[in-house]
Amino acid sequence: MKVARLYNFTSIRIEDIPIPEIGDKEALVRTKACGICSGDVMQWYIEKKAPLVLGHEPTGEIVKLGKGLNTTSFGVGDRVFVHHHAPCLVCKYCRRDDFVQCDAWRRSKIIPGGISEYFVVPEINLTTDTLKLPKELSYEDGALIEPVACVVKSLRRSLIKNGDTLLVIGLGFMGQVHLMLGRSFGAKKVIGADMIPFRLMKGIESGADEVIDISHTDIKGSLAELTDGYMANVVIVCPNSIDAIQQGLYCVARGGTLMLFAPAKPGEIFSIDPNYIYFNDINIATSYSCGPEDTMYAMMYIKWGIVDTRKLITHKFSIEETEEAFRLTAEGRNSLKCMVVF
Repeated sequence: MKVARLYNFTSIRIEDIPIPEIGDKEALVRTKACGICSGDVMQWYIEKKAPLVLGHEPTGEIVKLGKGLNTTSFGVGDRVFVHHHAPCLVCKYCRRDDFVQCDAWRRSKIIPGGISEYFVVPEINLTTDTLKLPKELSYEDGALIEPVACVVKSLRRSLIKNGDTLLVIGLGFMGQVHLMLGRSFGAKKVIGADMIPFRLMKGIESGADEVIDISHTDIKGSLAELTDGYMANVVIVCPNSIDAIQQGLYCVARGGTLMLFAPAKPGEIFSIDPNYIYFNDINIATSYSCGPEDTMYAMMYIKWGIVDTRKLITHKFSIEETEEAFRLTAEGRNSLKCMVVF
């Protein structure tokens, strides 16, 4: 079978390896679609894992089930979304719904990766965070479940309330999904900010009431004008940039939340005046990845059309074209979600 293996940021090779054998408590899935994630093109983040088979947003068809699997939920032929991480559900972290801190979650993975013609699903992934795709969803739709679930978790943790103003900084794929889902979580006014014309245009299509072109204007001043000086109750910062985080902090209304949706680059330091956040009652929150409840809700938001996949999947590629998909995603200009389709 073919796989797309990354050796470093400038070297992705299509290789032939044997179709993996499954154990008694594993499943084999024939891959149908897999997205390229913004994390895949974060050089410092992805290279520390190299060499690796790219892709963690796959959907496919179950073609084999291990004889020792204790599940009647799945059968050969089922169309499925598979989360590449899965929690144990019983540890102290899981009991608090902090699934991404679970040791089992961090150890679990699909084998060898999502951009491969087949992949193995361990029992914990199959029983804890694998979903059958409704007939209304295509495999490409299903491949958006994991990244959409990350946004579901972000908005949950932001403590957004009915009537709030939401500002989303960075209108790549994840930023667009925040715009699409903001009103479902209570936002009355939704504003996006970016410097790329394509993304600003897409932001309006995704439901933003206003967009701020930060290549031509000061984001804080523009937001003040749009909100009569009130600013935004929730500010989501999508880029992995300390500068974006710093700007985001001063866009938060008193009593609001600054949500860090992405990590910063290694070595960067976020400096804050504690009295500023204390006397303005500003919460600083983070949102890393997602858990089983988030993926379930994400699938429903896609099924209901609240997340419009037609506006998000901008490019499709074959596995042989993975490097082209990777480069286009890394460039981050006139694309949102690049999808490898089998």
